[in-house]
Amino acid sequence: MSSPTQTSVPFAAQAIPFDKFLAEGKLPDGYLATDYVSEQFVERLVHYILSVPSGSYTMAQLSQLLEQLEPRSQVFFFKRLKETSPECLKDFAPLYYGFMNEFQSLLFT
Repeated sequence: MSSPTQTSVPFAAQAIPFDKFLAEGKLPDGYLATDYVSEQFVERLVHYILSVPSGSYTMAQLSQLLEQLEPRSQVFFFKRLKETSPECLKDFAPLYYGFMNEFQSLLFT
């Protein structure tokens, strides 16, 4: 009997250890290697933070993780957060305004 060939699992099908990333405050080097992977990561991060119980992460932990993303991905995070759950933005207001002040020029690109 021959064993099936090993194929890499597409990023969209992989489990992302957000709890670990938030706790450590660090993404592995080269983890978000392409625009597609960055977009998928942000999409799933938004759903993660909206799904876990409050107290599972702090705004400081989330901020530290977001700071490792490219500026466009940071803006995309808040855009997707607003689209997914507009009422939750009040909970993220300090983080939102802190990041948006830095990237005001990207809002219109």
